[in-house]
Amino acid sequence: MSDLCDILSALRWHVDIGCDEAVADAPMDWSTFAGRPQPASRQPAAPRAPAAPTARTQSTFGAQPAATPDLPLGASEAGTAARARAGEAKTLAELEEALRAFDGCPLKRTATNTVFADGNPQARIMLIGEAPGEDEDRQGKPFVGVSGKLLDRMLGWIGLDRTTAYITNILPWRPPGNRSPTQAEIAACLPFLERHVALVAPDVLVPLGGTSAKTLLNRAEGITRLRGQWFDYAAPGTGKTVPVLPMLHPAYLLRNPISKREAWRDLLTLRQRIGHTG
Repeated sequence: MSDLCDILSALRWHVDIGCDEAVADAPMDWSTFAGRPQPASRQPAAPRAPAAPTARTQSTFGAQPAATPDLPLGASEAGTAARARAGEAKTLAELEEALRAFDGCPLKRTATNTVFADGNPQARIMLIGEAPGEDEDRQGKPFVGVSGKLLDRMLGWIGLDRTTAYITNILPWRPPGNRSPTQAEIAACLPFLERHVALVAPDVLVPLGGTSAKTLLNRAEGITRLRGQWFDYAAPGTGKTVPVLPMLHPAYLLRNPISKREAWRDLLTLRQRIGHTG
């Protein structure tokens, strides 16, 4: 019984971290596959002469399978599809609708809700976190858990709240077990975020945490090196540059209370910039 419990625990752990697909008995060249996977036959096939290439085989070579719940898009195809869908959105409502219909990120299959945004889209400040947590996934809004309550207090210290700020995340779906997002997941969702920023057109962007800051700024440094400094973000498709002030994520501050001193300095820097631009 103990061995069975250990096996079940191991299986649950694999599902939580996203390993939910078995490997087939035989290798498959997905670059030449144009349909749903078929189980490999265990009986050796009789040898036969290779067929001459035809127009049909040449046209399907390299074709990509359509996305289905059992066969999601690959990383490059997902990014291409996301950029096309996001680019068609002319309003935030259209962007949210396109995001909810997008099936190119496997995280959507394990999440409860699509977490789009919260706050005032007319606000001058746009805050961008990493990904929804358990509370956010359940309620469908960003930053509503313990770290969200701390973020509300931080905004309150400089006279802001959710009526004067706009909040979203890099990813709209919760990674299983609150693990860190993969580069493929970020790449699949990034076109929607870029379009989100372009439609909101904020005066200031505030990435919260290392994943958000490195993604927006395309930098390799960690958040402790990036925080408190001003950078420029060239919003794709707009020709405009938006000032960016990376800050520590509220979840990080809950684990490292001593870092609240740096967070307070960054908030004062943000408040000073708001005064200068308005």
